[in-house]
Amino acid sequence: MATDTDKSGGAWPAVRRFLLENGALTALALLVVVMSLLSDDFLTAQNLLNVGVQAAVIAVLAFGVTFVIIAGGIDLSVGSVAALSATVLAFLATVEGVPVWLALPLAAATGTAAGLVNGALIAYGKLPPFIATLAMLSVGRGLSLVISEGSPIALPDSVAALGGSIGGWLPVPVLIMVVMGLITAVILRRTFTGRAMYAIGGNEEAARLSGIRVKRQKLGIYALSGLFAAVAGVILASRLASAQPQAAQGYELDAIAAVVIGGASLAGGVGTAFGTLIGALILAVLRNGLNLLSVSAFWQQVVIGVVIALAVLFDTLRRRSGSAGGGTGAGASVSRGRRGIQLVIAAAATAVVVGALSFLVPNSSSDGPRVGMSVSTLNNPFFIQMRDGAQAEADEAGVNLVVTDAQDDASQQADQIQNFISTGVDAMVINPVDSDAAGPPVVGANNADIPVIAADRGVTDAEVATLVASDNVEGGRLAARTMAEALGEEGRIVVLQGTPGTSASRERGAGFEEGIAEYPDIEVVAQQPADFDRSKGLDVMTNMLQGNGDIDGVFAENDEMALGAAAALSSRGEEAVVIGFDGTPEGLEAVADGVLHASIAQQPAELGRTAVRNAIAAANGEALEETVMVPVEVVTEENVEDFS
Repeated sequence: MATDTDKSGGAWPAVRRFLLENGALTALALLVVVMSLLSDDFLTAQNLLNVGVQAAVIAVLAFGVTFVIIAGGIDLSVGSVAALSATVLAFLATVEGVPVWLALPLAAATGTAAGLVNGALIAYGKLPPFIATLAMLSVGRGLSLVISEGSPIALPDSVAALGGSIGGWLPVPVLIMVVMGLITAVILRRTFTGRAMYAIGGNEEAARLSGIRVKRQKLGIYALSGLFAAVAGVILASRLASAQPQAAQGYELDAIAAVVIGGASLAGGVGTAFGTLIGALILAVLRNGLNLLSVSAFWQQVVIGVVIALAVLFDTLRRRSGSAGGGTGAGASVSRGRRGIQLVIAAAATAVVVGALSFLVPNSSSDGPRVGMSVSTLNNPFFIQMRDGAQAEADEAGVNLVVTDAQDDASQQADQIQNFISTGVDAMVINPVDSDAAGPPVVGANNADIPVIAADRGVTDAEVATLVASDNVEGGRLAARTMAEALGEEGRIVVLQGTPGTSASRERGAGFEEGIAEYPDIEVVAQQPADFDRSKGLDVMTNMLQGNGDIDGVFAENDEMALGAAAALSSRGEEAVVIGFDGTPEGLEAVADGVLHASIAQQPAELGRTAVRNAIAAANGEALEETVMVPVEVVTEENVEDFS
């Protein structure tokens, strides 16, 4: 008897139909082929495992968001809920001494509770999902900062092991991702709740009239999303061996993108666990491949946005053609032809985007060592100067320097370090987002015998060939002494702090607090974080002036916030002694113009040069000093010309 395959003319039509109906999988296959052609380091076992690990957190978050989107909702809070759940786990297990077997379910309960609150606000409070979950995004992040007091909390070793591997090669995060994906598929396909999600997303009123308790189902749907976010938070924290209160910022957008790329409709009623997994893998492959190609972090954001838009656009076209050309015969043939053409166009467009960006890769034909450099952020003049100094030193030495931007995300920096290991760089320069979180990935570099130079901030629980840094604590003390001299050792001052939890903010703040304590007639009337950002410095300083009256002095933990504070003072016609930190070009110009009283100059360009110089020496097997300190100095109007 002839088989169905025989009747249809062989296996190819079935394969073709499968590819047409799974556009995201086809796009993933295409990306893998393109990246393999562009980079010899991509299609290796180690790097493919890296892709799996790097996709795990987003995939688990996206599985939870899949439930919500299928039901016609949206959840913007999953990133904050993930950070809150991980912080609760670390706080209970490390600070409070709660047994891990109890702390883990309590962390899961935290995420579930946050989801229940979302569901109650939406189902019973009649709030739009966008507003309810946006509020939870803020509440979750705030509670995470309150519990941790703005600082990372170490995880117990038993939990941190979840970020490792089994047998030295099978990553635990990948296993968890697969298990959570299977659970998602079972819920969607085999349970009443799953069927209710599709019904509610397809037509909520019809679902209600058919007997589905829509409000109760929404409670469960958002609770599931919160639970999956908690699992993702634990995975993320275990990879970094610490709970970061600022972790997973922006991950909610990646999770939603993964679901939509995977074929779900934001209108509701459509979506699968498999599609979501493919969507998460597409994002991970893009980021991993573009890192391997040394594409600028700024261009990476562009290409990922373009590919997401293309995926959604062509998926929309595919669905429209599918609904318009249903049936059999000539109409069905035309529909399949259109879908085939659209698939080819989508594939070609994706290939063109990725291929075009490959031409932006710097020439890496240098015979000298290859040095990887991960900078905490390139959205700050200080670190831009550090990168420029490092690049100048590398150019002079004939070294191929590959610079990546961690965008103040410790998890993204861990991914970049893994990618450096995969490509076999001769040495690394790491400017940690957080010293504790950088430890586990740097241990991987240690195991691969790749020397690591720590720049500006140290690395905890890992070996570094040397630490090249300015003394942030001493800089804080110098700022306090300069402030006291300018005020005649008495007055009312405020402090603008950096991003909560970052080592630079903690160290500079500790040094200033220690130094100002020597002057009992100087009162610190207020201190608030402004995230190292000028616009936030302006807003926070304006509020401080409103709430505290006359202010005699301002210490800002970087020049950007100091310039924002100076603008706030100027707009109100008030004067105060403003001292910044970093010695950026614009900060020094403000000192020369009398806008700032002083800046604590760290000489970031020299710091970058020194770090690369030591990385080259380490790659050549030379012995290095344990610590290389780049001096900090107080820059005032009298000596600013020496620095300019």
